[in-house]
Amino acid sequence: MAPQPFTVADVMTKKVVAVRAGAEFKEIVATMERWAVSAVPVVGGEGRVVGVVSEADLLLKEEFHDHRLGLVEQMRHLEATTKAGSRTAGDLMTSPAVAVRPEASLPQAARLMAAHHVKRLPVVDERGTVQGIVSRVDLLKVFLRSDEDLATEIRHGIVDRWFPLSRNRVDVRVTDGVVTLSGDVRDGSLIPLAARLAQAVEGVVDVRSELSARART
Repeated sequence: MAPQPFTVADVMTKKVVAVRAGAEFKEIVATMERWAVSAVPVVGGEGRVVGVVSEADLLLKEEFHDHRLGLVEQMRHLEATTKAGSRTAGDLMTSPAVAVRPEASLPQAARLMAAHHVKRLPVVDERGTVQGIVSRVDLLKVFLRSDEDLATEIRHGIVDRWFPLSRNRVDVRVTDGVVTLSGDVRDGSLIPLAARLAQAVEGVVDVRSELSARART
């Protein structure tokens, strides 16, 4: 049976620091400072995520603090100047929040972050209730898997499955996340497939294939 891929639920931070829509500017800043975070979800009734306030949203107040804009420039920067004059999380937040479900795959979460140029995503259930938060650093946690764990998954999930008659002649070595497959197999056409499947194992840094096809006699 093939191993189940890691999901957002496996790597997310379950303890979430959030604020209500009515939270005042200084309260938001103090919350970020206390918990050493650069953004916080904004939650409404029943813990549903309605937006996110980031340091970038808060810094707009400082950016426009001593800078008077003309009417044309105000229109060009309408959203920014509006936020600069705001005091509560509900007015400062970016809404709707870009969120992800717990069962989403890590590549899905990574693509979502890249598409929206964000560093973290609130994790919500089907009702929109916050379950956790996942950051870019969290997505890299799979690369902390032990070499032994990776080798075991590759051997059972790939070698045993695709080379059942040759598995005892295949060696799987993993060093610092780099996989080396060596030995000889009966079906050489499956060698490229084995390398691709090993590369797709979450936590694998690179794959070196030294497999060769066994000469038929």
